[in-house]
Amino acid sequence: MNLLPKSSREFGSAEYWEKFFQQRGKRAFEWYGSYLELCGVLHKYMKPREKVLVIGCGNSELSEQLYDVGYLDIVNIDISEVVIKQMKERNASRRPQMSFLKMDMTQMEFPDASFQVVLDKGTLDAVLTDEEEKTLHQVDRMLAEVGRVLQVGGRYLCISLAQAHILKKAVGHFSREGWMVRVHQVASSQDRVLEAEPRFSLPVFAFIMTKFRPVPGSALQIFELCAQEQGKPMRLESAERLAEAVRERQQYAWLCSQLYRKAGLGSVSLDLCDGDTGEPRYTLHVVDNPTVKPSRDNHFAIFIIPQGRETEWLFGMEEGRKQLAASAGFRRLITVALHRGQRYEGMDSIQAELSARVMELAPAGMPAQQQVPFLSVGGDIGVRTVQHQGCSPLSGSYVVEDVQGDDKHYFRRLIFLSNRNVVQSEARLLKDVSHRAQKKRKKDRKKLRADDTPEDLPAAPGRPVDKTYLCCEHHKAMIAGLALLRNPELLLARPHYNVVMFDVDSKDPTLGMSCPPPAFVDQPFLQKVKSILTPEGVFILNLVCRDLGLKDSVLTGLKAVFPLLYVRRIEGEVNEILFCQLHPEQKLAMPEVLEMAQALEQTLRKPGRGWDDTYVLSDMLKTVKIV
Repeated sequence: MNLLPKSSREFGSAEYWEKFFQQRGKRAFEWYGSYLELCGVLHKYMKPREKVLVIGCGNSELSEQLYDVGYLDIVNIDISEVVIKQMKERNASRRPQMSFLKMDMTQMEFPDASFQVVLDKGTLDAVLTDEEEKTLHQVDRMLAEVGRVLQVGGRYLCISLAQAHILKKAVGHFSREGWMVRVHQVASSQDRVLEAEPRFSLPVFAFIMTKFRPVPGSALQIFELCAQEQGKPMRLESAERLAEAVRERQQYAWLCSQLYRKAGLGSVSLDLCDGDTGEPRYTLHVVDNPTVKPSRDNHFAIFIIPQGRETEWLFGMEEGRKQLAASAGFRRLITVALHRGQRYEGMDSIQAELSARVMELAPAGMPAQQQVPFLSVGGDIGVRTVQHQGCSPLSGSYVVEDVQGDDKHYFRRLIFLSNRNVVQSEARLLKDVSHRAQKKRKKDRKKLRADDTPEDLPAAPGRPVDKTYLCCEHHKAMIAGLALLRNPELLLARPHYNVVMFDVDSKDPTLGMSCPPPAFVDQPFLQKVKSILTPEGVFILNLVCRDLGLKDSVLTGLKAVFPLLYVRRIEGEVNEILFCQLHPEQKLAMPEVLEMAQALEQTLRKPGRGWDDTYVLSDMLKTVKIV
């Protein structure tokens, strides 16, 4: 049986509802959820002794269930004579104090200030089907009547999907009247219960409009949002910000619905924010692994990324997260990054905080009461200590922080907050072995609580920097390019003339080239670089360019000045290291390049000079090609 209208406009006609309830019969029709789903918010804003008017009651069981738990003074009205007759017959003996009246809510027959609560479950949504003048006029009459029959201090409780045009109309009308406006999220499409009735993909909201006594000349407007059924209201500065907050929650509910229905939506990420401040607290990435064969225990898991390690390839890049999910062996893995500036008590408190929310992102097919594992590296949440923060005129806000790596080494990092998942610069810190530092560590250990470990201590700001450490693959490749100097001893004698290196990022996000800025590859500038190189010198450039046409243009410009051009691409990154020389006859065969790299490394490894043993220069040059 098709009960849906041909057009949404039919929702506003009495004839449609007469026909609807004739076809529907006596079976209850529940818009936007049952009493059990709505009772939490209804009981919060209604008192049993208050006089309640239900507009557009239909044949919903909501009034009956409210009556049965002590709300005895309820008047129900509807435009359909058929449904009013049905409801009178159904309740005459069992609920004698509750009344049902056929009445048009745009022309109600009650005296002014007759009720303390007007309850509307889906009626405003049914009437406000479009924004045509006739419809808006009808809604204005309806809302004016709601205001007329309510006492001062009374509430209009409207259960709605809060579509943009409906929210705009309701909030605009009552805020202009000087009422307090609160929007309360009461149900979500993630209440995954098998029901005979179809469910909406959008979450359900309650508008709570509280009537205040008019104050002449007052422009005070109050807008609040409750994002959780028992949560505290959050005050918002404008109707526009309220609409934006509702829209964010609708988008989240739609995303949850899509993730539940199907896997493999592609790269999905979202921020979970602090309910009081609105600041991002967690960043979640959803990774589906369709190759995993389903079993009872491998549907879903949560991976907590230790603080400071969210920039690592395994956690910070999509391909890395896919590899992590494959090794974990779950159908769906959600990685969780912890934000700087937020306080976290430990793994147990994070698990308690996230448990309810992440279940909304679970895939279909999970067994009931399935325990979802929380995974991490080493079982802790890592260490992050902010050493300095400030604001640069060119790069904006930045932070210098010490974080603990996988091998318990500490690293000092520079992060531009405009691109907070990219490490701009990183230094490895050495352990301070001075006598004073050893005494301080002994003193700190005595202060440790029983549940602390030495790794929980923050990095000491006085630790020396390991000058041999190179943090990036492209930096290692740039150093390896020094092997193109035929005499590596020249490097130690006159570095300013034998080598010039550029590793400079662009601040213009509209360009297809993020490194270097265009001015650094202009012909006049390249000519100046050429003028300071010795005949055998090397110009080394880190190029990050996603625009293929622009990259071809840059390479052409470079070759015009430096005819001999080698390239070393960095696996898993966009970076390409270019080694530029002046004379094409200096071109070297690969065996000769590797031999020179070994000679350079021997030169740099001489006693008294620091050297990082984690990489080999000749290995960095095995994939070099001539452009």
